[in-house]
Amino acid sequence: MIIPSLPLAAGSDAGFMTNINPAGASAPRTLTPSSGGRPAGLAGRVQLQAATPDAVLAVVPHLLGFYPSRSLVVLGLGERNRVMVTFRYDLPEPPDSSLADDIAEHACYVLDRERIGSALLVGYGPEDLVNPVIASTAVRLIGSGVELREVLRADSGRYWSMLCDDPACCPPGGRSYDPGSHPAAAAMTKAGLAAQPDRDALARTLARPAGSADLIAQATSGALLRLSRLAELGVAAQDRDPRLRATRIGRREVQRAIRRYRAGATIDSTEHLAWLAVLLADLRVRDDAWARMDPACRDHHCRLWTDVLRCAALDYAPAPASLLAFTAWQSGNGVLAAMAVDRALSADPSYSMAKLLAGVVEAALPPSAARLPMTPAAVAASYAASPADLPGDLAARSRPEAQSRQRRSGSAGRPAGTADDRQGIPASRAAVQPGRAPDGPRATNMQGIRDPRAGQRRPQAAARRARSRGRVGN
Repeated sequence: MIIPSLPLAAGSDAGFMTNINPAGASAPRTLTPSSGGRPAGLAGRVQLQAATPDAVLAVVPHLLGFYPSRSLVVLGLGERNRVMVTFRYDLPEPPDSSLADDIAEHACYVLDRERIGSALLVGYGPEDLVNPVIASTAVRLIGSGVELREVLRADSGRYWSMLCDDPACCPPGGRSYDPGSHPAAAAMTKAGLAAQPDRDALARTLARPAGSADLIAQATSGALLRLSRLAELGVAAQDRDPRLRATRIGRREVQRAIRRYRAGATIDSTEHLAWLAVLLADLRVRDDAWARMDPACRDHHCRLWTDVLRCAALDYAPAPASLLAFTAWQSGNGVLAAMAVDRALSADPSYSMAKLLAGVVEAALPPSAARLPMTPAAVAASYAASPADLPGDLAARSRPEAQSRQRRSGSAGRPAGTADDRQGIPASRAAVQPGRAPDGPRATNMQGIRDPRAGQRRPQAAARRARSRGRVGN
């Protein structure tokens, strides 16, 4: 299918890409998670001149973090064709014209709010799935004043330019390409931006180590025993609030872990990591850690919370998963943020830090909105100001059966296909910060963020189908 009405980019020919800079020196970019996280500033230092369609097709998996299939990928381009935002939609299957229009509307919405005036579209899959969506999106973007630099379809190792009707340039059978062997892919991989085979493979990087279920269960039981003993010591010492003894120790333990990771070290002990996960169930401990997420140390924080999450029992996954989601969003890593949110909500559908971050990811808020104006001291003071916000009985809260009842009483989490990793909406850059709000029986400690969708209509079906945001700017 040829899209005849699309204007060509200045200085380019149909079927030929002008220079695409997937990572500019000054633009923060999203990173794909590995088992230990990724250095968030690395992509911002990668300079690639992807001047041909096959080079662009080689770069896209590294922008997303995995090789896409049956997808529409939208690259928003800034000055000098720098890739400022990358996001992906699942293609409706079977084809659905209303969903195609909704995807087009959503893509237009994201680019408009980012004030991006140029874009590139890549559809992955067979013609019957790609063409309705890519045509609707192209027409909608052109109508809104977005200049399309290229529109490609890729399937089974071949690609077609949908702007070119010259058979000598773009033969009917397409042109072959091998994204994995292209020098652009090699440069991205060498820089630390490898692409997983698919999205499921990427999700497995957050899974618990193979064969570790029994060890994690034993470590969690031991951590709960330590916690109950701390409460008993507080009672014996006639502390005004015996629960705060565990809170103070929890803060110290987590702060020590943060310092350790910032120094470049790691924690290999499953028992230690499970202990941290249990301590984070106290929201005072979690929010103290949250307030320490200095963007300059986001790489270290990603590694820490990934390690804790992988060794957390199901009932203690929401806190480290939510912390990981925040620091991933702070890094611009939409894929990792969405996967971490999913982990938190699958364990506790009512966990409000995860619910708020799910809204942030779905609304495509940029990393610049992930600022933390509250200091750890301010967080502690916010709790001390209101006795009602004191932690509940940690020993009772720690019982898995209590949390299981809580999960059963909630919803089933986010619906399948919910938007998980888009970015690019600058209009509502409210700070996400510790504060206080309901989080099951506890406080989730968020304030200062308003609904980024308030007063605006967003295409909801497309929001549910958009599955992956790639490495993007601020």
